[in-house]
Amino acid sequence: MGLIVTQLSLRDFRSFEELDVELSPEVTVFHGPNAAGKTNTVEALQLLTSGQSFRRPTPAQLVRVGAESARAAARLEGDGRVLDARLDVVAGRRSFYRNGKRCQASDMPEALMSVIFSPDDLALVKRGASVRRDELDDFGRQANRGYANVLLAYQRSIEQRNRLLKEEFPDEGLLDAWDASVSLGGATLLHARLRMFARLAPRVSEVYARVSGGERLECSYVSSLGDDLGDLTRDELRDLLAERLALGRDEDLRRRQTCVGPHRDDVSFVIEGRDARHFGSQGQQRSVALALKMAEVGLAGEILGSQPLLLLDDVMSELDEARRGAVMSYVYEGIQTVVTTTNLGYFSADLLDAAEVVSFGR
Repeated sequence: MGLIVTQLSLRDFRSFEELDVELSPEVTVFHGPNAAGKTNTVEALQLLTSGQSFRRPTPAQLVRVGAESARAAARLEGDGRVLDARLDVVAGRRSFYRNGKRCQASDMPEALMSVIFSPDDLALVKRGASVRRDELDDFGRQANRGYANVLLAYQRSIEQRNRLLKEEFPDEGLLDAWDASVSLGGATLLHARLRMFARLAPRVSEVYARVSGGERLECSYVSSLGDDLGDLTRDELRDLLAERLALGRDEDLRRRQTCVGPHRDDVSFVIEGRDARHFGSQGQQRSVALALKMAEVGLAGEILGSQPLLLLDDVMSELDEARRGAVMSYVYEGIQTVVTTTNLGYFSADLLDAAEVVSFGR
């Protein structure tokens, strides 16, 4: 079974002075008008399970206006275990705790991963490449703590190299040193991404076929280093990236930024031979986003050996009936789900009878 969230408590968190709710092991529906704080509860749950928020807030933004600090806490239970997760925001700093012991944000998913699906995710296909990279990396951070460390180290190397490239007369010796750092870190990150994507892509295509009535979707990782990288070892990727950095140094100096590496990569979605970003209908693009999220749910369960927490933030209003049904089919597979909505009419009477419905007012 694994762990599930049974209770959520908020104190001076976002819009809430105080909130205590119990969550169903199956479906919890937070229902109410816009601006009632429903998304704030989902954000708290994501922070307590993944260590991060899809809103990318500063610590100060998590504290209710007029308050000096904030707290979000959740109780997780299952398999004979009880785990208390907590986030304190004090003096502009976030502190995470598991069973009262201080820990890093990257430690939080070790107890329970979460997958969030929000209206912004529906535009994932047509937005910029950085959005699709972030989607992979956000999942990778939760799936493997080592991934988070590798990503952070690579990002710092790129920042340092770019800072050097912006100098009027960059030191060539320092550039050589940063090239070596970027090559090693980039190869390690790319190798991890490619392995994760190889497990995720077939699931995306499979879910998409079910949602679309049989349309064929091909998912490809588009690397700035070229094609057919999946069989390369980390050392081979390091050597290839080092070669490309050396060949592109003049261009990097001219543009004052690093133009090659996993920070410039993308993901391609092709439906029946046509690029979904440029030629897909809105419905097709939304189905791709839905398929990606549901594939993440499936892969998370495989990695953990238990199901993740599924967070659906006001996404039902943006989906047609068929796609709503596709999302909710995963709920019936025994995945604990928290849904926010302004309209209970999107859900069947059977689901609402079995769910914990929490109403929010203004």
